[in-house]
Amino acid sequence: SEIILLVEDEPALRDLIEATLTEIGYTVVAAQTGEEALALAQTYPDPIHLLLTDVVLPQMNGREIAEALTAVHPQINVLFISGYMDDAIMRHGVLTADTNFLSKPFARSTLAAKVREVLDNPT
Repeated sequence: SEIILLVEDEPALRDLIEATLTEIGYTVVAAQTGEEALALAQTYPDPIHLLLTDVVLPQMNGREIAEALTAVHPQINVLFISGYMDDAIMRHGVLTADTNFLSKPFARSTLAAKVREVLDNPT
């Protein structure tokens, strides 16, 4: 019953993740860019429980989106995804060691388990 805001700039992957999460039972609001995600979050009528965002995006990266959203909605949980190696992302200061992170590619079961873990264990 939770609502997930998905931010992914690759249309095929965004559609696949959205379909997977919808099949599992989540409500998914999808955006291609950070700006679109922030606009959706402002106008969406119900609370958003999880921001699921790619780390590397044009104009605004996933960390910047998360910071902007958590400033307005401090209760939102955040899960980052990326095709880049997690240690490379951490070395460049995009994420920290305690960040919720899932490396692409991932299996449906891995995505489902990680989303549930982040929703059940808010930071």
